[in-house]
Amino acid sequence: MEEFLTAHFWVAVGQIIMIDILLGGDNAVVIALACRQLPPHLRTKGILWGTAGAIFLRVVLIAFALTLLQVPFLKLVGGLLLVWIGVKLLAPGGDDDHANIQGSDKLWAAVKTVIVADLVMSIDNVIAIAGAATEAGGQHQLPLVIFGLLVSIPIIIWGSQLVLKLMDRFPIIITVGGMLLGWIAGTMAQSDPAVAAWVPQTAVVKYSCGVAGALLVLGIGKLLQRRAQRLAH
Repeated sequence: MEEFLTAHFWVAVGQIIMIDILLGGDNAVVIALACRQLPPHLRTKGILWGTAGAIFLRVVLIAFALTLLQVPFLKLVGGLLLVWIGVKLLAPGGDDDHANIQGSDKLWAAVKTVIVADLVMSIDNVIAIAGAATEAGGQHQLPLVIFGLLVSIPIIIWGSQLVLKLMDRFPIIITVGGMLLGWIAGTMAQSDPAVAAWVPQTAVVKYSCGVAGALLVLGIGKLLQRRAQRLAH
């Protein structure tokens, strides 16, 4: 039990909660759209079964991700993906992915829609949680992944409206979240097996890479925001 009292473990726990809050809102909207045409007495079943199937698939995806992150160069690729996800969070595009979600008045058709849509939209969540889990060391990865998924369940089912209101009221949450993804990207890239032999694996270098990743996401995101504002005018 002592490993659960370490600072690294609880820092990673905080990162996973933040990731779930920021990236879980879309999944909640998907569930609502997929189940909107169900009769009232079937909506709760559709939400619960759809979420259960989506969480099961996410467990499988993260298990693969944790294994694959040990392969040389894949942490570098994962870091680049996280930078892209963070930038997208700060400067979202105009496309509405939710417009393609079709509701159904049949329970299992709605459940299937939830699972497929959540699977497609959960890649960012999976990569981010796996990256945060690797921060705490090998012994803590599985408990952290399980914890992250448990936290994501109520966020996905009940949290979408609250999350959206908080983000509208406090935009700094989105900025901090994007920078967090950049931080994870930087520290993940620094520990990639392909570069570990060439880059000192010290706390100073690790945190420097994290700060660089966070600033990179912030800088690109702000540039894209300004560009979008100029085009709008």
